[in-house]
Amino acid sequence: MNDVLIRNVRLYGAGDAVDVRLGEGEIREIGPSLDAGDAEILDGAGKYLLPGFVDLHTHLREPGREDTETIESGSAAAALGGYTAVFAMANTTPVADSVVVTDHVWRRGREIGLVDVYPVGAVTVGLAGKQLAEMGTMAAGEARVRMFSDDGHCVYDPLIMRRALEYANSLGVLIAQHAEEPRLTQGAVAHEGPNAARLGLAGWPRAAEESIVARDALLARDAGARVHICHASTAGTVELVKWAKGQGISITAEVTPHHLLLDDSRLETYDAVNKVNPPLREASDAEALRTALAEGVIDCVATDHAPHAEQDKCCEFAAARPGMLGLETALSVIVQTMVAPGLLDWRGVARVMSENPARIAGLDDQGRPIAVGEPANLVLIDPDSTWTVHGRELASISENTPFESMTLPARVSATILRGRITARDGKPEPRDEITGAF
Repeated sequence: MNDVLIRNVRLYGAGDAVDVRLGEGEIREIGPSLDAGDAEILDGAGKYLLPGFVDLHTHLREPGREDTETIESGSAAAALGGYTAVFAMANTTPVADSVVVTDHVWRRGREIGLVDVYPVGAVTVGLAGKQLAEMGTMAAGEARVRMFSDDGHCVYDPLIMRRALEYANSLGVLIAQHAEEPRLTQGAVAHEGPNAARLGLAGWPRAAEESIVARDALLARDAGARVHICHASTAGTVELVKWAKGQGISITAEVTPHHLLLDDSRLETYDAVNKVNPPLREASDAEALRTALAEGVIDCVATDHAPHAEQDKCCEFAAARPGMLGLETALSVIVQTMVAPGLLDWRGVARVMSENPARIAGLDDQGRPIAVGEPANLVLIDPDSTWTVHGRELASISENTPFESMTLPARVSATILRGRITARDGKPEPRDEITGAF
């Protein structure tokens, strides 16, 4: 495998432009005007170089719903979005509650080779919340599952959640909770507030999320375990996570790009592309989430990339499946909501999209500093470009993006996984050029 020489890039968007030589899967040299030798040249043209992004929350739908997404199409979307590692949630068909399924997802991701695909194991059998899945077997399998979640469903039974946290602590793995008290959300389809009431949509209260966040923080405290809160969506959740961290509880939280940018005013059209779980909240919640991400109360960005078939979205709002695409638009939304208003600089973008999620998941070779000897998992970003989102042009099989026809700032120019270019100029690299690199 030939070296790759990235010419004329600014590390973390700061300082003078330098060259970066990659070889044997790592960063070999950084400096001005490096000798190219026989290296493949990637012209950075003054663009920004960051560590490759890590997504703790992705739905790749395989096995079971390959009509909406596959590991291959989702990997392409991830690479185009600047990701070098994604965590595939367990709500597949069959559920990823056994080593057979988790190892299949792991192997399939490796065969495709565009991005590291880490399967998330289910906490309970069939996501039913009744019986713990064989977490130890999945953690010991080929995939070495390191995160478990019933996402799409809450582990609502406090005794089951307590046992899961205790078991996870002994295994050294992480429980990621979809915080939703189901008895408060029966029939709910939208945020409980003035907009839902006026539009006749059944309301989903903030307390449904916040009550589980508070409960699980206390359970994690008593178990001496780690707990991760998926897709935080309310100002109250921000305050609870801040309180828990202040108490020394090992809790982390993620926020999605769509909860940072969008709010429930979009429900006016009854377009089900705006239906998501948890729901789009009020503008005040979005503002609180942006501040919390900037201040480090919320640790990281996760896409909750959720592809759906047209028939699952083009129907009445109440009947539609919740979820939105997010892998290819995440960076641009973060630039619009966090960088443009000065809440984060580009070093901060690396922290919330690369470093913190890698740390939370316990990945040793992702989210690393851009330095000689470190793994060459990188993303090259054009901060000055703009692009208009069209679902039909995205790499995902599905088209359910809430950002349809929006013009967004910044775009990924190239993504590099262990020294091999996996995407450039808006196209994933051909598979035969990737396979065999690992």
